Amino acid sequence: MSEQARKTAEALEYLTGFGNEHSSEAVPGALPIGRNSPQRAPLGLYAEQLSGSAFTEPRTHNRRSWLYRIRPSAAHPPFTRIDNGALRSAPFTESVADPNRLRWNPLPEPAPGTDFLSGLWTLGGNGDAAQRAGMAIHLYAANADMTDRVFSDSDGELLIVPERGGLLLRTELGLLAARPGEMALIPRGVRFRVELLDADARGYVCENYGQPFELPNLGPIGANGLAAARDFQAPVAAYEDSERPTEVINKFCGNLWSATYDHSPLDVVAWHGSHVPYVYDMRRFNVLGSISYDHPDPSIFTVLTSPSDTPGLAGVDFVVFAPRWLVGEDTFRPPYFHRNVMSEYMGLIEGAYDAKAEGFVPGGGSLHNMMSAHGPDHETFERASAAELKPQKIDDGLAFMFETRWPITATAQAAGADHLQRGYDDVWQGLQRHFRA
Repeated sequence: MSEQARKTAEALEYLTGFGNEHSSEAVPGALPIGRNSPQRAPLGLYAEQLSGSAFTEPRTHNRRSWLYRIRPSAAHPPFTRIDNGALRSAPFTESVADPNRLRWNPLPEPAPGTDFLSGLWTLGGNGDAAQRAGMAIHLYAANADMTDRVFSDSDGELLIVPERGGLLLRTELGLLAARPGEMALIPRGVRFRVELLDADARGYVCENYGQPFELPNLGPIGANGLAAARDFQAPVAAYEDSERPTEVINKFCGNLWSATYDHSPLDVVAWHGSHVPYVYDMRRFNVLGSISYDHPDPSIFTVLTSPSDTPGLAGVDFVVFAPRWLVGEDTFRPPYFHRNVMSEYMGLIEGAYDAKAEGFVPGGGSLHNMMSAHGPDHETFERASAAELKPQKIDDGLAFMFETRWPITATAQAAGADHLQRGYDDVWQGLQRHFRA
């Protein structure tokens, strides 16, 4: 942690809007006018396009940005393989998918000097990174800045959810600050470095191999509700003009590769486009729910979705359970018992979750794979079944869910972890027979 990182984060300004065609320049005149790649780019810069989608994808799904940088990305030495540490990628073949309900406590505290990248620990996932299908769930625990090294992920975009401690994300396109209660997204291939805003940091990462996240369609809801496009914040251009050796680490087809540049690659002076990182405050989510009876399906809490080839079936959804009022009449108000064709990983950022009385703690997480039966634990069921049904404000917790179309296979390190809760099934054992013929 550095005091300078805190001051930098507090002074940040942003561009607003999801999926917008943004433009920004750190030095006036750095952006060319009327063309993307003039014979000589302004100020002696190099023009370079970064494409997050195929050239010919429909305009509404096309993601690309033009970067105007001090040196082109092509000017680098060869990459060599390095150890993956605790980072794993799909296909997950070291263990088998487990139909049992699983829950973990938070990651153990990391060794001194652990930065964001070395602190990544893979819980599991599905699909195939090389086929650009599926997702992976990682956790991170860090107590040091990334110094003289940057990271990029060729396999997918990274949705980062801080649970403890804030992050300063220095990206090619500018700076973002992400604190607990916010989420940040780094697009596929964008290089970035992580500095800590507090003594340590902990949180969750969804690595999305598939189609980039987008806002869900609203259908009968209408034009407004859920996550508002204007609440997503993109960085303004900021560059590093550094001649210091910098290690650049790239995740490619599941493995880490490293090259040492003789300069910082975060040297983009100006840019324009739609393939951009962003940050979003989850407390701004406009929760919609029942004002008559019954708990709505959890899809009503979707912030972002990665579509698949089947309409309505997401490769992965990012869902948030934000503060809200419960007013349903003659209604069991916590989430109902259910079995789901989707697989659900849930994490907790702060407070408590209204369907779990104990054992589900901030920094921990639960995995309910496809068709596993789950719902409120015994204590929650008894309390909610007898509660006086007056308007109730849920504002003492913030939880989220990564929901995916395929079963999630836990890594061997997750299946055998000391912080795996071996007695998770016990939370439902007190549910008694109440049937009367």
